[in-house]
Amino acid sequence: MRLCVIAATLLLTACAAPKPFVAELKPNSLKANNLEETLSRRDEVMLAYSLVSYDAKNKAVGVVNGGWGVQSLKKGQQADLSNAQTIQLPIPQNGRIVASLVLLEVDDYNQASTLVSKIQRVNNIVSVPAGVLLSSVEALTPLKYVSAGLAAAGFGLQFANQLDDDDVLGQSSVELTDAQLKQSSKRSMRVPVRFTGTHLRDSFDYELTYDVVLKNVKIKPSGQD
Repeated sequence: MRLCVIAATLLLTACAAPKPFVAELKPNSLKANNLEETLSRRDEVMLAYSLVSYDAKNKAVGVVNGGWGVQSLKKGQQADLSNAQTIQLPIPQNGRIVASLVLLEVDDYNQASTLVSKIQRVNNIVSVPAGVLLSSVEALTPLKYVSAGLAAAGFGLQFANQLDDDDVLGQSSVELTDAQLKQSSKRSMRVPVRFTGTHLRDSFDYELTYDVVLKNVKIKPSGQD
């Protein structure tokens, strides 16, 4: 009897599927080296970010969204990201995940603040992405990923209206595959990006870092909360 139990245990262990990974995305730091609005000597900025997951057939199967801001920054000032929310999403087996982030300079403070508040209230509710956009074979920009994620959460029109008035200061994406994670022991990365450009006669320069962390899912036994 003991041998049978041991054999069964070994069989179950051998057949157990590997634990899936969960990806987490959180903005880490933001510094305004130079501003877009030199007349007011302040930029009012917000962040919108997303995680989009794809299955083994390259079909978009889930998306979560995050938002931060609106905050007024002076030249040389470091933003306070202490209340920036972490978003997380499982990586499908043999699939991939795309982490995207967009920095916007805001013209309508109240409208942008309302949008950020709405995004934060549903920040880790998984939605089904806009399939037509996210299943496209063409290369997608970080802004398109974020826009599609917000559209899936019901904020697409509000975000589109925001973009009519606001300036995109910069955008960034990183992609991770399940296969890469299984071959590497690295479970976190800090992504540094620098956004520079000109608007009319003004030049802007922002330094941003965001963290992408991978964790194993802990599956509880059936019947446990």
